[in-house]
Amino acid sequence: MVQRVVAFALKFPAIIILVTLLVVFGGIVAASELDIEAYPNPCPPLVETLVQPMGWSAEEVERYVTIPMEVGLSGMPGLTYIRSQSLFSLSDVKCYFAWGTDYWADRQEVINRMTTWINLPNGLNSQISPWNAIGEVFRYTLQGKGYSLTDLKTAEDWIMERQWRQVQGIIDVTSYGGTTKQYHVDVDPYRLRGHGVTLTQTITALQNANQNVGGQRLSIGEQSYDIRGIGLLGYSETPLTDINDVVVSQGPMVNGLNTGTPVRVRDVADVAVGYAPRLGMVGHDDDDDVVQGIVLMKYGGQAVPTLKGIQQKLKFIQDNNVLPPGMKIAPYYDRGSLTNLTIHTVRENALIGIALVFIVLVLFLSDVRAAIITALNIPLALTVAIIGLVSFGQSANLLSLGAVDFGIIVDSTIIMMENIFRRLGPSGKGTMIERVLNGAREVGQPMTYSTVIIGFAFLPLFTLVGVPGAIFAPMARTYAMGITGGILFAMTLTPVLASKFVSA
Repeated sequence: MVQRVVAFALKFPAIIILVTLLVVFGGIVAASELDIEAYPNPCPPLVETLVQPMGWSAEEVERYVTIPMEVGLSGMPGLTYIRSQSLFSLSDVKCYFAWGTDYWADRQEVINRMTTWINLPNGLNSQISPWNAIGEVFRYTLQGKGYSLTDLKTAEDWIMERQWRQVQGIIDVTSYGGTTKQYHVDVDPYRLRGHGVTLTQTITALQNANQNVGGQRLSIGEQSYDIRGIGLLGYSETPLTDINDVVVSQGPMVNGLNTGTPVRVRDVADVAVGYAPRLGMVGHDDDDDVVQGIVLMKYGGQAVPTLKGIQQKLKFIQDNNVLPPGMKIAPYYDRGSLTNLTIHTVRENALIGIALVFIVLVLFLSDVRAAIITALNIPLALTVAIIGLVSFGQSANLLSLGAVDFGIIVDSTIIMMENIFRRLGPSGKGTMIERVLNGAREVGQPMTYSTVIIGFAFLPLFTLVGVPGAIFAPMARTYAMGITGGILFAMTLTPVLASKFVSA
């Protein structure tokens, strides 16, 4: 079989060269589309649901929210197990699905169960968490001299989150630290009793005053004007005054008659600017309390184009002064640095592997041309592996490419070249084509057996499942594609180049 392939290659060298050029071109195209990650996703398809019943204790959350969620989500196709956690004002339910199931189908099944099967008390709504095991790609803090934690938190929630979500591949932005601005109305029960109003009246008055209302149109001649009432509190220049001026009641009843004196919020409560209760704080380096943002990439997204979009958006924010004057973004984690390190490591391993093979062949064969032809098969075999990764939708990482042993990939080429070189020596007989064919025939069977043995050695890696399979299977697939490419070029391109450039 090997002799026939070698004979075909020597008979039609132009076809072999053309196919090689097509492989190189395909490799260049595939490399531009290759998803590069630092490490593979070690987590099975996971869909996480969150419910936030504000003010509920952990016991109430467990009884009235978490348990109904677990019961409603049980029995889904492909579901392996459910893990839940109940905290103060938070129910967290994680649904783990079997390896190999489609994440988006699993996610849709969870959404269907939440909307049709599960009824939570008090109008509570569950939502899907955007988090995934390798989703955190960018972290930063907001800094600004003279700005309070409330100002920084406000800029993060109302400016930065909206900017980041415009980037292709970003699913959400999570912020920690700082204080969330609120307007506090501290009602005095004695003043309520003195003015003859209730707490319910006060709350209802504030709710009714905090909304915009629309009317009809007022026609004046040939023009018409839209009529509306602006009532949203906190959007004017004097929000505290607006809240204080909200009318709660027309006045106390005296002998069954309304006195007509309005009772306003300022008469029964103290209004001030405050912040929501804090459940924790974030420190970074020497700063004990900072505002931090974490940009999350969607499940299955590609890190390189997503990070490129993040950098472009960061430059846009800086160039167009999107943030208030003096406020800036201070990145302290960027997945791009890890990705670049991965690319650098793979490139370094490939160059060192080619150099070592070249040096060893020059020392043992004493022929530079033979060494170059042999070393040439390393990048060509990697090109085949890259094409295979893109074709099967796999990502390249330190385990799939960085751990590849280039000696194993080029082993078949070394065997072929060494024997052809021996046949082309002074002791060889016959024409150039005959010598190359004889050399290929002598090592064809041993080379095939050695490749099969290497394949059997990697066979257990293909049978791994779960987390070990997610980590080591990409390396096994890359090895398989690389060795396949190496042996194909060893049987085709190497004899062709040897017959043309290695002197007899």
